[in-house]
This record gives sequence, structure tokens and C-alpha cells, in this order.
Amino acid sequence: MKTKYIASLLLSGLIGFSAVSCTDDLDQTPPYEVTSATVYNDFNNYKQVLAKVYAGLALTGQQGPAGNPDITGGDEGFSSYLRQYWQLQELPTDEAVIGWGDAGLPDLHDMDWTPNNQFVTALFARIYYQISLSNEFIRETSDDKLSGRGISGANAETARLFRAEARFLRALSYYHALDLYGNVPFIDETNTVGAFFPEQIQRADLFDYIEAELLDVENLLVDPMQNEYARADKAAAWMLLAKLYLNAEVYTGENRYADAMTYAKKVVDAGYPLEEDYDDLFLADNHTAKGIIFPIAFDGLRTQTFGGTTYLVHAPIGGSMRPVEDFGVNGGWAGLRTTSAFVELFPDPTNSPDDRANFYTDGQSLEINEIGPFSNGYAIVKYKNLTSTGQKGSHPGMEFVDTDFPLFRVEDAYLMYAEAALRAGGDLGLAVELVNRLRRRAYGDDSGNITPGQLTLQFILDERGRELYWEAHRRTDLIRYGQFTGSQYVWPWKGGVAEGRAVGDFRTIYPIPTPDIISNPNLVQNPGY
Repeated sequence: MKTKYIASLLLSGLIGFSAVSCTDDLDQTPPYEVTSATVYNDFNNYKQVLAKVYAGLALTGQQGPAGNPDITGGDEGFSSYLRQYWQLQELPTDEAVIGWGDAGLPDLHDMDWTPNNQFVTALFARIYYQISLSNEFIRETSDDKLSGRGISGANAETARLFRAEARFLRALSYYHALDLYGNVPFIDETNTVGAFFPEQIQRADLFDYIEAELLDVENLLVDPMQNEYARADKAAAWMLLAKLYLNAEVYTGENRYADAMTYAKKVVDAGYPLEEDYDDLFLADNHTAKGIIFPIAFDGLRTQTFGGTTYLVHAPIGGSMRPVEDFGVNGGWAGLRTTSAFVELFPDPTNSPDDRANFYTDGQSLEINEIGPFSNGYAIVKYKNLTSTGQKGSHPGMEFVDTDFPLFRVEDAYLMYAEAALRAGGDLGLAVELVNRLRRRAYGDDSGNITPGQLTLQFILDERGRELYWEAHRRTDLIRYGQFTGSQYVWPWKGGVAEGRAVGDFRTIYPIPTPDIISNPNLVQNPGY
């Protein structure tokens, strides 16, 4: 059984944190009567409190897979941070459809969600719970507070590193808010804990805030590959900066491709090796895989949830697939598949020379005539609860998986550099070489290599699909390319019809949830909603 950083959350739930909304679904219920002073007076507690902040990306409360939740109301398995983030990034795109009819879920691939959508609301709540967790840790680890508690020397230096990591995690959640919701409520460590109405920050101003935070913590974090597994380092900050800059024109109206190229190149130059086998990046022992910069860590015994990678392993299994033998889990949930438009990004998808074409086709039709039946559409078999040697994960019942989610990996930096270089006039020779490194791994030889003339923006978008599918990038990528809403790219079931259709451009951001609009008079709803 593997040992992970997010393994023992002895202090999770000891401290109550303020939330952004005054609505019932964001009411926090701390299970223990312990004050922040009690916890923070003992330096030995600091790492465990920080672990709670990291764990918020994976877990939903103090008891897995459900019970004693951080946010009351709703199904914990449905409402976990990663599951909701993944669904809002993937289900409205060509990469994924889901056959379940839970209220609000079909709205995501139909692209007709409203401010009352429970999944749009659930992620918004998770994002701001994470921000509140981070704010409290940052607030309690200022130099003044450390000094006042007599924490000095090496312990104080370690606390400052922890604080930098919490600032990175806050920037990450604010980046998700920026990308998904646009103009959003803003709170930081200077806001006192208690009931108040947060002000709404404009998207461009939030961009500036995230940029400034990351540029500051960049020098406070440890060097690449020098932190414990699943904790942030400089390369994680560089990846987030590269993403921020690559999408800057969407967020602010001003392109920052040269800056995206600079920070992607920092990651490329950091020395992360490529994992030799693409499939090993998505297995139960992928904590040993090369090139993963910042994962969301899962463990079948210690981080039990029906969200996260447990969802990504179980939900695409159905039909004639063999859950135990081929995936290391006790059954499938027969929900997720993909569209023919995505399948066609690969040459000969049923016998592709590209090793990344992880499709299950036996008993599955290529085209989706109805979304409900699992047999409609190819299944994707990317995530598994098997190790690279074929062993099953640690959970005896094969319910909860050990597979980590690779939120940032070096291959993404390769492709961000290539795109930014093409847009900003960078080193195209290096861009082609980076793309071909990925394609040599995928093809096993040079037969898939491209020439400089073949390196176009559309090729890079397609290659990002081939390399990074089902890793929660596709919506953001399609928006950056102007292909998410209009008629430039129409895939099956886009807009809720089998042949696909254009939808309004206002769908490039989600609405502020109705409960927050009602409860906070400072918030103005996004256009179109």
C-alpha cells in the first residue's frame, strides 16, 4: 500500500471557517469545539491543518466516503471539488457525455444550464470553501502571529513555506473561479471571520490578483521536485502562471502569450522526464510515474470518496467491460462515454497506431443516437485502479481507488509552450521537438512525427485533445480557440441535439448560482442568465 502526503487528517474539521454565501447549502458545521488558538499554538499541528486544505480538492468532509461533511446539503459523492470541476470542464465538450438523468446533469452536455443548476452551484460552493480554508491558514501563519506564539527559527521557516503553499492553493481555486464564473465574490485573509457580504471583483482585476500572488509565492516555494509528493513547488506555480497567461486574452482582452511561453519554458527546463508508457500516468501507482507536477492524491483506504478518480474509473465502465479484471474495481456505473467527433481525432481509433487512443468499442456504437443507453458511444478506458504490474488497488472491496489525478503534468507544459510560441513568434524548432517527443512516445517510433509546416494552431488544439483528454482541460481550450459555443466547431449533441448546434456565446462562463445572487446584494449576475 502506498503512503501519501494526504494520508492522516487528524485535525481535519477542528477549525470552523467562514464561507462566502449566507445560504443553507454553504453553512459550515465544525464537529469539534476547538478554537484556532488551541490548534495554532502547537507548531506540530500546522502540517495537519495544511493537509486539510490540500484534501479539500479530493474529499468532502471529515469521514469518507460520506458523513460529517464540510458543506451541508446535497450528495457528497456528487459534490466533491474534483468531480464537479471535471464535469463542468468536460461534459459540455466533445470529449464526454453522460447517460444519467440526475436533475441538472443533462443540462451540462445540452449546454442549457441555469443559475439554479445543482452542479454549477456545488462547484461554486467548493471553490469558496477552499478559499476560506486557505484564507484562515494564511491569516493564522503571519509573521506577527508566529512571533506571538513563540514559533521561531526552523519551525517559523517551515510555517512560512506552508503559508506559501496555502497561497498557491488559494490562487488555484481563484483561477478556477476566474475561468468558470468570471466576475466573482472576493475574500482574502484581511477579511475578518464572520457574516458579511463579499464584494464582487471584475474578471480582469481577479486576473491581476492571481498573477501577483503567484509571482510572489514563486520564490517562496521549494524548487521543482524537491517537495513531498502532492505538495506544491515552484513548477506548480509556473504551470498555473502559464495557464493564466495562455488564456489571458479570454480573461482580460489582452494577450500574454509571450509570458505563457516564458513560464511553460521554465517547466520544460526544470528537468521533468517523460513517463515512458502513457498509460502508466493514470494507474493506481501513478504516484511513481514521471512528469506529474501537481496531482490531487487519492488512496483507496485513506481518501475514500465517490468523487475524484473513483468516479473517473467506475463511471465509464459498462456493457461487456470487465471491471474486476481490467480495471481493478468491483463494478461499473455505466455513465460516461465520448462523441464520434473526439474519436476521429485519432487515426483508425479501433486499431490506432497512437497509443493514447484508449477506447472500448466492443458492443459500443461510434455514433450516439440516444445519450441514455451506455452502448451508444465509445467508452474511454484511461483511468484504472490497477498498478503498472497489474495489481489491484489497496481497497479490499475494490470500491475506492488509489489512482491520483494529474492536475498538472509536464506534457501540458510542452503543448502550452508550442502554442504560445506559434502565437507569439517563439522558437518553433523547439516547439516542434516538444510535440514530437509526445508523439514518439505515443507511436513508439518516429512515424507520428510532424514537420514545422504541420505545426498549426488547429493541430495543437487537436493534439491537446489527444494528449490531455479527460483531464479537465477541454472546455478552457475550446473557449481559447473560439470553438466552444458558436458554429466554427459543432460536435454531436452539442447544444442538446444529436447533430449538434451552435449555442450563445454567454455560455463561455457559468452563472453565479441563484442562492448567492439572492443572499448577496453586491453580486451582479453574468450576462445571459
